[in-house]
Amino acid sequence: MRAIASLNAGSSSIKFALFTLETSTNPVLAIAGKIEKIGIEPEMAVRSANGAIIEERHWPGGGALTHAALLKDLIAWLMAHLAGLELVAVGHRIVHGGIRYSRPQRIDTALLEDLRALCPLAPLHQPHNLAAVAAILQIIPDVPQVACFDTAFHYDKPAVASRLPLPRSFHDRGIRRYGFHGLSYDYVARRLAEVDPDVAAGRVIAGHLGNGASLCAMRAGRSIDTTMGFTALDGLMMGTRCGSLDPGVVLHLQTELALNAAEVEQLLYRESGLLGVSALSSDMRVLSAANTIEAEEAIDLFAWRAAREFGAMAASAGGVDGIVFTAGIGENHADVRRRICQRLEWLGLKIDAAANARNDMRISTSESAVAIYVIPTDEERMIALHTAALLCASDDF
Repeated sequence: MRAIASLNAGSSSIKFALFTLETSTNPVLAIAGKIEKIGIEPEMAVRSANGAIIEERHWPGGGALTHAALLKDLIAWLMAHLAGLELVAVGHRIVHGGIRYSRPQRIDTALLEDLRALCPLAPLHQPHNLAAVAAILQIIPDVPQVACFDTAFHYDKPAVASRLPLPRSFHDRGIRRYGFHGLSYDYVARRLAEVDPDVAAGRVIAGHLGNGASLCAMRAGRSIDTTMGFTALDGLMMGTRCGSLDPGVVLHLQTELALNAAEVEQLLYRESGLLGVSALSSDMRVLSAANTIEAEEAIDLFAWRAAREFGAMAASAGGVDGIVFTAGIGENHADVRRRICQRLEWLGLKIDAAANARNDMRISTSESAVAIYVIPTDEERMIALHTAALLCASDDF
């Protein structure tokens, strides 16, 4: 049977999945896994479709291992465990598609050159995304690869939500608001339409809250605004990223504190956010278990910034009928959801404390004017769906 692999190489993790391909509209999950704690001490867990662990691996003292090195180990493991399946394609999450790419694309040399040119706009992600492509080319060069872009979901948002208040010539050169986490929002929109079609047809704000975090305002499942803009540094406070920041701070860092561009990039992308404020960790799980004033301040700031941006997205949407929490923090941290929802009570939100503590799918009370959902995201399934649809439509697949 034919199979498609999905690779989602993020800033601190690599998620992967293998799907059997009976039809292009319904890839069936065979295995899924994740390598996490990259840069600290990587560990991998692989599960079967029913959730049973079938492989665990650790790299003790592997904090210096690169994404590329870990990807080579992962691909070797996948090729050894195909169990008679024929791998016919690999789909990749590519964070930035720039102004040219609004739909999935078969990867070739020309596309790779275009995508490498976008690395400065997504330095935590794009190089790792493309490292996964390079690793596949080395090990199984004849297998087709497909790029699925995080920016594509936001491609058709209103023009006013794409423009930055800079001279028009800069917009024409690609300096504009793009938006990210599109594969996640695409999945959430489709899943919400199955769970609650009436809410999905209205005004929904989805929160992808993880090590990277953003919000997306949707109408009838289509993006109309999002908190991330030109880069994935914008918007919400994140694990190690600062989110929205007075540009005067950047000027001050350079002119008064004598930081060069590389040092500013290191500070804003890798040393700020939850890590910077807590002086402890970028992991919300660690901060929630810590008993320090700094950890509490980091959590509260994260929730405050998120609630403030939820309000902004409600303004863009013209109101709100539903809110969806997704990704690592959104799906698993009841206390963070509670803090955010309490700050949004003015919108008519009423959270069910017991349902929230259980991580139920619907966590709003029956009296709430806004439906509140927790929907686990599945970017790997979206990658498989887009990859299968593109390749099944081609003549050589």
